[in-house]
Amino acid sequence: MTARAADRARYDRATAQLDAPVAIVDLDAFDANADDLVRRAGGKPIRVASKSVRCRALLERVLAREGFAGIMSFTLAESLWLARSGFDDVLLAYPSADRAGYAELAADPKLAAAVTVMIDDPAQLDLIDAARAGGSEVVRVCLELDTALKLLGGRVRIGARRSPLHSPAQVAEVARAVARRPGFKVVGIMAYEGHVAGVGDAVAGRPLRSRAVRLMQSAARRELAERRAAVVRAVREVVPDLEFVNGGGTGSVQHTAAEDAVTEIAAGSGLYVPRLFDNYTSFTGRPAALFALPVVRRPGVGVVTVLGGGYPASGAPGADRLPVPYLPEGLRYDPQEGAGEVQTPLLGPVAEDLLIGDKVWFRHAKAGELCERFDTLHLVEGDAVTTTAPTYRGEGHTFL
Repeated sequence: MTARAADRARYDRATAQLDAPVAIVDLDAFDANADDLVRRAGGKPIRVASKSVRCRALLERVLAREGFAGIMSFTLAESLWLARSGFDDVLLAYPSADRAGYAELAADPKLAAAVTVMIDDPAQLDLIDAARAGGSEVVRVCLELDTALKLLGGRVRIGARRSPLHSPAQVAEVARAVARRPGFKVVGIMAYEGHVAGVGDAVAGRPLRSRAVRLMQSAARRELAERRAAVVRAVREVVPDLEFVNGGGTGSVQHTAAEDAVTEIAAGSGLYVPRLFDNYTSFTGRPAALFALPVVRRPGVGVVTVLGGGYPASGAPGADRLPVPYLPEGLRYDPQEGAGEVQTPLLGPVAEDLLIGDKVWFRHAKAGELCERFDTLHLVEGDAVTTTAPTYRGEGHTFL
């Protein structure tokens, strides 16, 4: 029996009394992935990206482990909810226009001490001030650096379009604008190198593309390390007591951790290891989050149909954004139908062994987005479900 077949047998036994669709997290794999992130971080604390987890119980579990400290959130409403729930170090990774949230933040000393907001433009300070509604608490601010690699005098750009702040002088100028402004304090710098951390460099069957990605990422790491260090020096001239410099992502943990200027690493997807993280030379994780759909039809020879399945991930549309049939091995989509909203045909000789009611296990393309489809995660240890935990959605929250 292969390792994957053994996992399928475990998951089927663990969920034998549960009707599909059902989502699980294999805690043995989850904990092993957490240990690997800590090893790669080389002693620097890891701030957990909540959008990649979206389950309070699992955030608590990983933050209880040595090597993890703090949360990187994705909306202001989520940040405030987490802070009210007892998480005392929440960095909002994206600028917000949530005026009601800013009013709540500025009026509550506990929330203001726990939550740090992201800016990259003084106009965002204007929005916060206009939303205060009399709240006078000092708002903790993090400045985001654009990490994109620019070539040919800026005519070629490689990297996500996030912050407009690219140079040390630009970041320092915004730091000065915050310092001049009552009611705000710069406490950190963030720089997420998605073109390094979030792009696989060992794509199966694409050796030339993979080599090109590795060359690009090597150049990008060198350029960013020099520029990030210069940015930190420039900002520390304005803010000598800067608390943290955050960088990284699951795919670049060890490289970012090697930079002296970086004080903490951000990671989250590496805990669940969705399918988009299969194609990396920098690490190999264990799939921890899966979902099962039930076989409801057998339309013909070598074909079964499962209920549901149209759970595409965000990003540029493409086949790599679809969940992948994982267990049993050997199933594939019908190219004429793909993953359907209500039903999904699956092809392959192994389909002949599947009966009505059997489970087919899938892996989602991106990590936490799976939790927008399920209210509950069943947490598996060995071949048993030992507990269940609500997702954000299961607690009544859909923040985006």
